[in-house]
Amino acid sequence: MPPSRDPAQLLPLTPVVLHILLALGEGERHGYAIAQEVEALTDGQIHMGPGTLYGSIQRMMAAGLIEESRRARAGDDARRRYYRMTTPGQRALELELRRLSQVVNVARAKRLLRDPELA
Repeated sequence: MPPSRDPAQLLPLTPVVLHILLALGEGERHGYAIAQEVEALTDGQIHMGPGTLYGSIQRMMAAGLIEESRRARAGDDARRRYYRMTTPGQRALELELRRLSQVVNVARAKRLLRDPELA
């Protein structure tokens, strides 16, 4: 992901990037907590190993979507790094969620998406 001033240029987001941003939507998390949250949010459908997780985090930091938090945590391992979403990251997440909502609306209008109550 190259650095971008316009978050719309980063769309569509990959599933991993989307879910990392969703995991950071409620606040700062360390890497392992992000991976656990993504797995919980997806009912285990997305499992990120360390390479995928930290590679994605590095690319997202380079793109300006997230940043490392410098706040120290009492009782934490000094090596543990915390991450938070940036304003451009929040904007990219919002734009991606709107885009996905439009896709779902088109699928419903074409009657391609079953009613979840009937599934």
